Amino acid sequence: MPATRHLSLLALAMGLAYPATAQDAPQTAAVEEAASGDIIVSARRRDESLLEVPIAVTTFSGDALIAQGAQDITALQRQTPNLTLQVARGSNSTLIAFIRGVGQQDPLWGFEPGVGLYVDDVYIARPQGAVLDVFDVERIEILRGPQGTLYGRNTIGGAIKYVTKRLGNEFRGNARATYGSYNQIDLVGNIAIPLGENFAIGGAVAWLQRDGFGTNLTTGAEAYNKDVLAGRLSAEFDNGSVFVRLAADRTEDNSNARHGTRLTGNLGLPAFQPTESVFDTRAGIGDDNKVMTQGVSLTAEIPINQTLTFKSITAYRDGRTDTLIDFDNTPGPVLDIPAYYEDDQWTQEVQLLIEGDRLQGVIGGFYLDGRAEGAFDTVIGNAGLTTFTAGRVDTKSIAFFGDFSYDLTEQFKISAGLRWTKDDKTATVLRQDWLGIRSPFFGNPNARFFRTRTDYTNDRSFEAFTPRISLSYQPTEDLNVYASWGRGFKSGGFDMRGDAIFIPSTVNGYEPEFIDSWELGFKGAFLDRRLFINAAAFYSDYKDQQVTVQAVQPPPNVGVASVVDNAGQATIYGFELEMRAIPTDNLQFNLAFGYTFAEYNEFLTFIAGGTTPIDVADQRVFQNTPRYVVNANLTWSNPLFGGRLDIIPAVALRSQQSMFEIPNALLDQPATVIADVAVNWTSEDNRFTLGVQGRNLTNELYRVGGYNFPGALLGNSIIGYYGPPRTISVMAGFNF
Repeated sequence: MPATRHLSLLALAMGLAYPATAQDAPQTAAVEEAASGDIIVSARRRDESLLEVPIAVTTFSGDALIAQGAQDITALQRQTPNLTLQVARGSNSTLIAFIRGVGQQDPLWGFEPGVGLYVDDVYIARPQGAVLDVFDVERIEILRGPQGTLYGRNTIGGAIKYVTKRLGNEFRGNARATYGSYNQIDLVGNIAIPLGENFAIGGAVAWLQRDGFGTNLTTGAEAYNKDVLAGRLSAEFDNGSVFVRLAADRTEDNSNARHGTRLTGNLGLPAFQPTESVFDTRAGIGDDNKVMTQGVSLTAEIPINQTLTFKSITAYRDGRTDTLIDFDNTPGPVLDIPAYYEDDQWTQEVQLLIEGDRLQGVIGGFYLDGRAEGAFDTVIGNAGLTTFTAGRVDTKSIAFFGDFSYDLTEQFKISAGLRWTKDDKTATVLRQDWLGIRSPFFGNPNARFFRTRTDYTNDRSFEAFTPRISLSYQPTEDLNVYASWGRGFKSGGFDMRGDAIFIPSTVNGYEPEFIDSWELGFKGAFLDRRLFINAAAFYSDYKDQQVTVQAVQPPPNVGVASVVDNAGQATIYGFELEMRAIPTDNLQFNLAFGYTFAEYNEFLTFIAGGTTPIDVADQRVFQNTPRYVVNANLTWSNPLFGGRLDIIPAVALRSQQSMFEIPNALLDQPATVIADVAVNWTSEDNRFTLGVQGRNLTNELYRVGGYNFPGALLGNSIIGYYGPPRTISVMAGFNF
């Protein structure tokens, strides 16, 4: 038994849990808290009231998410305008993230994410293991629009900040257990132990188990199951001015591979039969899948004087994924992918925080030294051919940034920022054809080498200045109107699947992408702070967008090749509205509305191995970007049995969306309506919590991903992946 599992079981036996007090215990209603309106965020690297921040940002407390039955950060999609967070194809813990039409669906090593993910200010470079479970979290902030003048790594679409709880200087803890549909068993714990007046140690652990929503009808294994063990340990020194935290975390996801289900007929595959459930599969490649991520970080905040604070964030992370992908979903090796990904990163960030009477801001520097590598076979069983692909990308990034806000008057404030980034990338790509089912690298020593398709090592540097400026007017304490402009940048790179026979120019890599984003918004509190409204209109000019297309090669170069296009120019504009109303002391209503119009003005691509790019903008759409999003929930609280009863119904509506840039009637997801409800009781002293949570009550079937490889040779392999069905769970928590 691994040491981490010994540690976690010991922790569970001791009843470790969330460090909770009357202030931070699960606030299942949070009506009284919401009435103050003083929601504090650190979106601009300093604690501020949400009302004063001239950025489109949405924040959620970890306690509120737990009360609603949210298991991981993908639940935020149901409450945030113009946000897509989904579990990627084939794995339980690989993240797909889009904000306002900007993101990254391809989780292959070497690609930069369009939406940045931070855990306690540590940048998470890879999407593997990024579907973070909700435990030991104080709050999650979602920043929409390009970020770079405030954060370690430039992100072109936005950022998600996962902020864990500080230990404090009092002994405290909490235990939480959940049992639900499909034999769901979640055991979560956290403890904080003070060792002296200013020093504390603590830990958190989560053991998350669930049977599958379906079955692999070929192997008998569970499909869409969950088997996750995660833990964090930390030691903190905090004397009220100096704060130092040493933290370590590790997550192991041993859930079975997710194979999806076929959406097409057999095209000459006699073994194919449709499945009765969309969660069933007939994949024959196997079910082994393992994702491991871990890291350690050291954060220090040291005041220099009343105005200046020095902050340092040092971190190391690594991870590995071993997975099996069955593109054809049949017992045979028609189109199978055994694969592994591996990465590590070392980051160092330093900041000088400025907090004066009229001037506030941050000056910082960021350095990243990262490695990402992997290998996979593309097995085309009908041709008796396997294409072996392996590669590695080494990235060294250095950046300097600054962002300052100055109070021109008590009402007018101006904020400006600038970032300089330089990325140096070195890539090695090897792509070979082998005769046989699998290559020697993935277990077939009898395969015969046929030819090399790609074999190169190349390096490139990418450099950019990205500015930002905003002007805000606050006529009263409860109203803030702002206008902003910012530029986002995502560096170029090399296609790890690049096929030099199909596209010879792949050895040169692809170019960076840029976005210019304008935003006009206001934030206000009305009716004696019984009504809060945040609204923003945005317009973005998107240039050289990086799009990955899986192209089927025509004879004689039979196979599947990847093409990364710098698609050209696109226009994105839209509107967001977030409203929080508190009509009575026992009732709260939340509404989030998002509208995004995204259209390609130019989309240049190589068609069928041609050498001249063709503009197909009229045939392409934005993926993972529904036109309309409406999220609403109601919280009703009332005294009951010496405690408080909270009832939280919620509904989330998303209009039709495309899975890829090329529309496909079989894959594209029609409009969906997801209904949830939670009923929670909390004792008067906040020591005991009991709850029942229902998710997707109407059992809506909705696709969250897919693959598209049509044609007889590839088994007409069009498959879909689906979001969770209806689930009911019962939760009990105890604070001590």
